[in-house]
Amino acid sequence: MTLYFVGLGLSDEKDITIKGLEAVKKCEKIYLEVYTSQLNCSLQELEAFYGKKIMTATRATVETLAEETILRDAQKDDTALLVVGDPLAATTHIDLMLRARKMGIRTKVIHNASIMNAIAATGLQLYKFGKTTSLPFPEKSFEPETAYDIIKKNKIIGAHTLVLLDLRPTEGRFMTANDVIRQLLKIEMKRNEGIFTEQTLMLGCARIGAKDEKIAFGTANAIMKEEFGKPVHCLVVPGSLHFVEEEILKNFIVA
Repeated sequence: MTLYFVGLGLSDEKDITIKGLEAVKKCEKIYLEVYTSQLNCSLQELEAFYGKKIMTATRATVETLAEETILRDAQKDDTALLVVGDPLAATTHIDLMLRARKMGIRTKVIHNASIMNAIAATGLQLYKFGKTTSLPFPEKSFEPETAYDIIKKNKIIGAHTLVLLDLRPTEGRFMTANDVIRQLLKIEMKRNEGIFTEQTLMLGCARIGAKDEKIAFGTANAIMKEEFGKPVHCLVVPGSLHFVEEEILKNFIVA
């Protein structure tokens, strides 16, 4: 039996690859991972298009209960874990793959587009991106400044920074591009290092890869006032710009 890790791409049920769809159709058990990202379609639309019943997999299902669910099923039948974007973009899925192999379960990964490469829609050159960072929802006594530090380090070498935003689909909570700007400005007020100010140029992005994707370029002050709509959002802080990048960014300028 085989455990398939199937990338779904970024937008809707039709972004799956042909190889991915073939794998899904021959699997007896299918799980949709619902905690690292979200598609712009419903579970019912996925089931109708794939012609299969799909079970949702929370973080607990994948990380702590896998032996009782996904891995147990994969020992008996071909099983698929559907992942928004690319299935190996999150380390939690690599850990599951290693656990499956230790149990003697064959694994196969079917890749797809993820935000890590689709961010090229901004016109910024992928090889000029530095370390990617993420920003979690602030909690009482928990307001990490790692994203600020990563932006700072990337700026030193002239690299672009992709900032991924926290989301909790099962709770209906999604951090917006506006939220992350306010949070980074709050850190700037505390540290006063001039890394992320109201005049810092950046791109706010929403639903990359979808028909209604939105990309806006401007100062933090301008982007913070933009309405980005439905999730999923992300932010890009450019480093040194090539003249071709500068030309493309003109298409996304907001006042």
